[in-house]
Amino acid sequence: MKVLIMAGGYATRLWPITKDNPKALLPVGNRVILDYILEKVGELGLETYISTNRFFEAHFRPYAEERGVELIVEDTLHEEEKLGTIGAMKKAVDELGLDDYLVIAGDNLFSFSLTDFLRAYDGRTLIAVYDVGDLELAKRYGVVVLEGDRVISFEEKPAQPRSTLISTGVYVFPKVVMERIDEYLSNGNRDSPGYFLQWLLSKGEPIKAYRFSEYWYDIGSADSYLEALKTLLRESHVEEIQISPYAKIIPPVVIKRGAKILGRSIIGPYAYIGESCTIENSDISDSIVFRNTVIRNSTIWRSIIDEKCEIRNLELRKSLVGGHAKIQRGE
Repeated sequence: MKVLIMAGGYATRLWPITKDNPKALLPVGNRVILDYILEKVGELGLETYISTNRFFEAHFRPYAEERGVELIVEDTLHEEEKLGTIGAMKKAVDELGLDDYLVIAGDNLFSFSLTDFLRAYDGRTLIAVYDVGDLELAKRYGVVVLEGDRVISFEEKPAQPRSTLISTGVYVFPKVVMERIDEYLSNGNRDSPGYFLQWLLSKGEPIKAYRFSEYWYDIGSADSYLEALKTLLRESHVEEIQISPYAKIIPPVVIKRGAKILGRSIIGPYAYIGESCTIENSDISDSIVFRNTVIRNSTIWRSIIDEKCEIRNLELRKSLVGGHAKIQRGE
């Protein structure tokens, strides 16, 4: 069995912060999303590959080399060119050969052990399913109906979901299923795991479900990104920083090297402050602020602010600010 982590998307729903930065390498606490996935994969002792694109290759190359993971790079530079998950799986098979594959979406943060997940694998396609508990929310995902642990229905983004159980982006596809990818794509089917699973069911392929609880985050929106931060940031990590005696830090927080926390600032709880930021007389909580950003006389709550921004004299709530932005009220 081989492990294939899918990180070839352009994350347009999180633009502008992912316009030049791959989503899988965004920080969550003092680590990046891929760190959490690779920690779980590391328990398995299996060959592991990250599938990405030419545009983000330079970001992933040093990361992968440091961790002893190989890259599979699709030759695309733009959203409209990308292969899609099933196309990228085909490329992996072409390069690495037929095998059973554990396929993991590179923007997924999940609570379960992959060792436990693979114990449930018996040669049938296996998918991880999670109860989102809300029919409206289920409409965004692939909805699963079960009999015991057997999938009897799978519908991608249904208008009227039959359950609140959804597929989460962790799969084992046996060799016999990986052999069918060419057939699936050559018939003009949509390049998406959900539609592939629907197709497999229609062809009589058995699919088994592994149910888990606690937490699951698909980092596809600012809200899910910030919720993941709140769940996974459990202790503070403060590097070498300059901090005013009048400033206050409310844990848990991450404050990276070179940051300046000046005046009567309050940082936290659940704040990430990137390298070399300057925060002066400002309150920041439930938020992520990327490196080299300056925030003065402002209140930031439940917001994401990209690198090299300047924010002055503002109250920002539930905001997403792109890199190099300069926003201020008054002089």
